[in-house]
This record gives sequence, C-alpha cells and structure tokens, in this order.
Amino acid sequence: MAEITVYHNPVCSNSRGTLDLLDDRNADVEVIEYLHEPPDRALLERILDAIPDPPSVLVRQDKRFQELGLDPNAYDDREAVIQVLLEHPELMQRPVVFKGDRAMICRPPEKVFELLDS
Repeated sequence: MAEITVYHNPVCSNSRGTLDLLDDRNADVEVIEYLHEPPDRALLERILDAIPDPPSVLVRQDKRFQELGLDPNAYDDREAVIQVLLEHPELMQRPVVFKGDRAMICRPPEKVFELLDS
C-alpha cells in the first residue's frame, strides 16, 4: 500500500505540479483519477474529516459551478458539500493528498510539503 494517495485530475496544473513534487521526493504514491473513480459518501466524509479546512473549500466555484447555476452560499455545511460532490464530482477541489489520516488540498502544489514534513 502506498504511503501517499493523491486524488488527481490530469488536466489540472496544480494536480500535475503536486505529483511532480512528490516524484522529486521519490514518494510512494497511489494516484486516483477521481473523475474516473468518483468519490462515494464514505470517501467524501473521510476527506472532510482529514482536511484542516472548512467543508466549503472542497467545492470548486469555477465556470462549471456557474454553468450549473449553483449558489455559492449554499455549500457551507458538510452535508451540502457531500451532496453536490456526489452529483458533480468535477467540482471537487484538487488535488487532495492523503498521508495516513491527514489530508490537504494542495493548492498551490507546494502545500504538499506541509503534509510530507509533518
């Protein structure tokens, strides 16, 4: 089993940059392309439990979010975040990197060092 798990989107420069930094450190990494293997409720709950941020940061409020006509103020609580990401996994902030029971959203990619060096 890999020491680090990265929930990755290959079109995202931050996600690719994080993988490059992990590769530079010769980290043992499992890469999961979450758009091909969408997160289920249990994984989303695990992520929310593990990140040091409020639940709302896990939802990307990007062009797709706007196309869907979603309300930016509607995703402050955990259950709302889980529901929107179950329906629209493409809105998940990336990359999410796990080391053990801890996780970080690595934007910018250098945030991965906080996880690795702790």
